[in-house]
Amino acid sequence: MKSAAHRRHDISDRVWELLEPHLPGRKGTWGGVAHDNRLFINAVFWILRTGAPWRDLPPDYGDWKNTHRRFCRWRDKGIWE
Repeated sequence: MKSAAHRRHDISDRVWELLEPHLPGRKGTWGGVAHDNRLFINAVFWILRTGAPWRDLPPDYGDWKNTHRRFCRWRDKGIWE
């Protein structure tokens, strides 16, 4: 379970409703369905907000190596732009 400090900064339901339709990995789109885009985005925002190295990503956001790998794939595909 996430600590209160993590939840406080996670994406709100309203922001998620606006963001979700623009992300890859949605059901009904080409390619695989993402396991949890919202958790992934929250993990990336945690890294950006704290300035911490990927290795320090709290485990409740997922494995840091997989999160970093996915971040790089999205970067290479221009998704962050």
